[in-house]
Amino acid sequence: KFSSMSAVKVARYKHFSHDYHHVESKYVVKEYKPQHVSLCALKGSFVHKKMSEKYVRESSMIRGPKFLVRLRSHTVFENTPIKLFCTVEGYPTPTVRWFKDDVLLDTSLGKYFMQRSAGAHSLEINKCDINDTAMYTAVAANSHGQASTQASVIVKKCRGEEKSYAILPEIKYTKITITFLETFNVTFGKEEDKVTLQCTMTISPNLANLQPEALWYRDEHLLKESKWVKMESGGGVAKLTLTHLHKDDEGLYTLRMVTKGGDAVHSAYVYVEDGPPPVPLAPGAPMDIKIHDANRDYVIVSWKPPNTTTEGPIIGYFVDRCEVGTENWAQCNDQPIKICKYPVSGLFEGHSYYFRVRAVNSRGISRPSRMSEPIAALDPTEFERLHAMKLGGKLDIVTYHDDLEGTAPGAPSKVHASETDRTYVVLSWTPPQYRGRAPMWYYIEKCLVGSGSWQKVSTKVPVRSPRYAVFDLAEGKEYQFRVLSANMYGNSDPSEATGPIKTQELRGVPSAPGQVVATRDTDTSVLIQWDPPKQPNNLIGYYIDSCVKGSKNWASANHKPNKSTKFVVHGLTTGESYVFRVQAINELGLSDESQESAPLSVRAALKKPSAPYDICLLNCDGNSMVLNWKQPLRCGGAQVTEYYIDKCNLAKNEWREVNIPPIKERLYKVDNLTEGAAYKFRTYGLSLAGLGDVSDASAAFQCKAWTMAEPGPPFDVTLCEVRDTSAVVQWKAPLYSGTSPVAGYTVEMSKKGSGQAWAGVNEVPVNHLYHKVTGLEAGQTYLFRVRGVNASGAGAASAASDPVRAQALPGTQEIQCGVDAETGDVYLSFESCQMTENSQFAWQKSYTEIRRSPRFPTEPVSTLFFKNPDLEDVGTFSVSVTHTDGVSASYKITAEEMQRMLTLSHEIRNPIIPLKTELAYKILERGRVRFWLQAEAITKAVTYKFFANNKELANCEVPRMSHDVATGVIEMVLDHFTEDSEGTFTVQVQDGRGKAQSSLVLIGDAFKAALAEAEYQRKEYIRVKEGPRFWATPSPVHGALCLITQVANLKKESVFHWFKDDAEVVPDVPADLTSGVCRLPLPMFSKKDVGAYKATISDDRGKDVSQINVMTLCFSSSTGSTAAELAVHCTAEGIMLQCHMKYYTEEMKIHWLFKEAKVSSSERLRIGGAPTMATIEIVEPTDKDKGVFTIEIADAEKTYARSLNLTGQNRGKVVGGLPDVVTIMEKKTLSLTCTVCGDPKPMVSWSKNDQEVEPGDQYVIALDSGKFASLTIKGVSMEDSGKYTMTVQNKYGGESVDIIVSVYKHGDRLPEVKPVPTPKRILPPTGPIVIPAAKPAAPAPAPAPAKPAAAPAGSKSPAPPRSMKSPTPPRRK
Repeated sequence: KFSSMSAVKVARYKHFSHDYHHVESKYVVKEYKPQHVSLCALKGSFVHKKMSEKYVRESSMIRGPKFLVRLRSHTVFENTPIKLFCTVEGYPTPTVRWFKDDVLLDTSLGKYFMQRSAGAHSLEINKCDINDTAMYTAVAANSHGQASTQASVIVKKCRGEEKSYAILPEIKYTKITITFLETFNVTFGKEEDKVTLQCTMTISPNLANLQPEALWYRDEHLLKESKWVKMESGGGVAKLTLTHLHKDDEGLYTLRMVTKGGDAVHSAYVYVEDGPPPVPLAPGAPMDIKIHDANRDYVIVSWKPPNTTTEGPIIGYFVDRCEVGTENWAQCNDQPIKICKYPVSGLFEGHSYYFRVRAVNSRGISRPSRMSEPIAALDPTEFERLHAMKLGGKLDIVTYHDDLEGTAPGAPSKVHASETDRTYVVLSWTPPQYRGRAPMWYYIEKCLVGSGSWQKVSTKVPVRSPRYAVFDLAEGKEYQFRVLSANMYGNSDPSEATGPIKTQELRGVPSAPGQVVATRDTDTSVLIQWDPPKQPNNLIGYYIDSCVKGSKNWASANHKPNKSTKFVVHGLTTGESYVFRVQAINELGLSDESQESAPLSVRAALKKPSAPYDICLLNCDGNSMVLNWKQPLRCGGAQVTEYYIDKCNLAKNEWREVNIPPIKERLYKVDNLTEGAAYKFRTYGLSLAGLGDVSDASAAFQCKAWTMAEPGPPFDVTLCEVRDTSAVVQWKAPLYSGTSPVAGYTVEMSKKGSGQAWAGVNEVPVNHLYHKVTGLEAGQTYLFRVRGVNASGAGAASAASDPVRAQALPGTQEIQCGVDAETGDVYLSFESCQMTENSQFAWQKSYTEIRRSPRFPTEPVSTLFFKNPDLEDVGTFSVSVTHTDGVSASYKITAEEMQRMLTLSHEIRNPIIPLKTELAYKILERGRVRFWLQAEAITKAVTYKFFANNKELANCEVPRMSHDVATGVIEMVLDHFTEDSEGTFTVQVQDGRGKAQSSLVLIGDAFKAALAEAEYQRKEYIRVKEGPRFWATPSPVHGALCLITQVANLKKESVFHWFKDDAEVVPDVPADLTSGVCRLPLPMFSKKDVGAYKATISDDRGKDVSQINVMTLCFSSSTGSTAAELAVHCTAEGIMLQCHMKYYTEEMKIHWLFKEAKVSSSERLRIGGAPTMATIEIVEPTDKDKGVFTIEIADAEKTYARSLNLTGQNRGKVVGGLPDVVTIMEKKTLSLTCTVCGDPKPMVSWSKNDQEVEPGDQYVIALDSGKFASLTIKGVSMEDSGKYTMTVQNKYGGESVDIIVSVYKHGDRLPEVKPVPTPKRILPPTGPIVIPAAKPAAPAPAPAPAKPAAAPAGSKSPAPPRSMKSPTPPRRK
């Protein structure tokens, strides 16, 4: 078995059974070195070698506690803090307890604080005293053992006292400090991606022989190098690469850089999203594949279910296995299993396997999970039974304990269940004391409680280990078990039976988790907490879902079950509101969703503010001091609203509060000070989150009255409008002005790193509290300070500003100045590149705050409107945005620009409506006059007035007024246009603030012409409306040609006549005037019917005439151009090609062509037509008829052609193979088979005596390859005699064939049935056949008509307007 050893068989039993030879002992001889080697070490080396060769990888299951970093001793002074560190690993995760002089520490006293993070444990004592001197011990324990580490703590009375303690000598070491420069953030990945986590750091001191150790953890489990995880460390860089992401890799990753002085820790979460599924909406892959209870022929596989936020519920799982060294995955279960645990049996002893799991839902199967570590199918106690003996010399022999002596085995003892499930129980027992030479094995018996019947458990291989899983048990039943040991000499007595062991019942999924509470964490994350379910039912963990408020798009927040009842959801949008829900999971699946949390807007959690800084003295009168300081750099998400001040008299060295009520300004006068004494001050900031850190103590200020002639220092020096080459410095005036007023200010700057070398910025002092500094170097950092100047000179410098880098913020915008196009308001608008929830816009003029415009700005844009702008508003306007990184801008309005904007504002506020058309008129029927104009655009709110000779025309009077918003037309209709209407017509329009006016002058000849036209239209209306008339001209209706006209306004006395070439035509059917429609049919139109046709209608009120010219040429030319494409229709004898057209007669020049050759009418090719189409029928078409058929329609000017290719379309046909008569004996099988064809492939149906044959057990209908049709009748009987019909049909038609079947009984004479030939019946198509034809050649342009006066035949007469009569009589003058 072992390649490094020579194997020798010392003995072999010749007559043993097959089972014995399968498990016979093996003896291994190994050469060893002369020095002494213990038996245990020898045994361990063999076991390790044997296990490694059989691929046993169970390190993750056998990890006792191990301290990677042990406790270190410390010596400290009284009242100082101390913190003890250690790092431990193990699986399951060890628990650590702390002892002081072997007594368990009591954490309820509040003196000791214990922490745990990613395997690192610490014990902290805030204020040590003498009683804390002791030996401290950390004990780590899990199910595989325990480990401990100790350290002494010595607490000295005071720094001058050197009292020694004899516990342990003081340990001196080099303290190494690690500072992270760059760290990894929360990472989002997808399955199969590659992700790298990296930290860069500085190590001080950086000693080659004392390099820190980089330890990586995932959810507090130490990571090791594998094919999934690669680690690199050195040169100030620690890197972790996840080579092939899977959901097993999701979790909290922690890097611990361990040194002798402690450690540096950084953590961030890695999210792994499901990869693309093989089938849309298939579930995600399962995860966390674990192998339990590996034995010689079985293992138990468990896993965790995936989240199904957007997919359907999971139906079950498939478990796959693959033998190590191959790539052949085999499915272990035929049907999906519903629980996340499955016993895999049927393994081969000594072989190693990988396992994986796939989930199934109604849409399909998921991707496979990450495969497990390889596991060997071995007896777990095989290596405990190894025994080594010294043979002498350099040889040892290794055997099993049960091979030493040949005695019979005793009965096992202490049989119990180490694990129970729904369908199996894992039994364990204590082997008997056995020293026989023959191998020993076990038999297991079971008994259902209450039955009294013991049954032997069937095992596929002999049971050699004292642990075995009994499968195939009933769910929720109670069993008893007992074990017998056996060898070749017989069986032992049964062991004592176990007590009743009940298999687990399927209790279902957990109940829904309780209340879900969301709280703020960062700008992109939220902390979720919830109550555990009331019925956990073997809870595995939780899945968390998130959803934007108001939507139903739920998304998974985690893709790996979370074990605790709180979780931080990352990757959210700042300012967006979310709701959350939680689901619990166990091995059966997911619970119902919890109730949704209350909506929460994603904002950073409030924190205490940082400390104020730069406390400076602004004035002193001998009894009081005026102080100023800078606000905290970090406000913690809430505004710092109040401050507290402490003072310290250096003579007394005692800090006392200055103000009991907090102050709201950063300027405060401290009274009741001792003149001449020196003081220090410190401040605190207060916000909603609480009292912030205390500031550093100020410099010592002496309480002595200021009497210098120069001004005191300005204060609150700030910068805004920072750009790449410029910045604006602002400050506040000094409180102490000296002996004369402050006349101006000088600004100084210093480049950071220049050794505080200050240089003046402005040679001439400025008389305002701001100054724009230009000429800066982009990317450089500067400091600024300000001095006040009076008649005595320059005063003390202010405190330096905060360092500022000359670089514009990304996305910086400038102020836009303009005039609102709708309202005419002058405005300044600014769009901020940064915005927070508490951001506000502060507008200033000359850097002095102005009252905000009453209009609310639209975030992130703010607009300042000028209510009553004038030239006094000229100047510099600026804006700054609070709670940002200094977003600000300014704009200078000059007098010229203000004057231009004032002019534009007046034009917008007083607009003129543009007109497309000025006021005009039009004469309508009845002599009415329409006055109208058209504007560029109007709204629904438009108003207007019409005036005639300065007199307003009201809408309620004679005129009617209206408007159309879509077209912009405004009109007035004047019903009575008389001689009194002469004069000027005017319209006034107002739409909002816009106005327009237009006038029309109708006097003199212009008025007379309009009045005459109105009179004529009034008379014509009376004639037309009150007398008989045609309201539609005669028009031909093709097919059977017919001229039709329509009449109206008739009386009983009205007379109607038809004329051709002025000769009256009397139709066979008189005109029916009551219907309003008159017809003149021309049934067989030919050249003799060509001419001018006229219709008249008359009575005592008048007469109306309408006419049309009918010409053969018109019909011929119009017919050819209207010819449709050729279409195919099946007939009883073949197929017919049809060409529909507007009109068809035999006199027309029409030719049919086949393959470009003219064809004439014959018995096979029948040429004909109907009034509206030309046809050619092909009788009994064959393959020779496949080709292109063309019809040509010719007239005097042009020939029109339409073509059709008949290649490829065939109706269904019966080619052959069927007899006319079939005679068959009873109980035989009859098969009727023939060949069919057709394009497209036809459908085949069978009927018996005209009743459709239904396929079933007796009748089998088949169509193979679309060509071979068959009907099989199994076990024919007398009832099967009759007429059978097979029908073959596709969309082009088909055929049907009859077969006579005669059945006779066994022993009867063969009946004589004379065949009666029946012809095939042709079936018409199911619908019209449309075959795409080649595109016809573009027709040549039609020639111009020979006679311009001749109208095209078949076209309608030009229709006059409905307000006019046709034909129009001569106008009277």
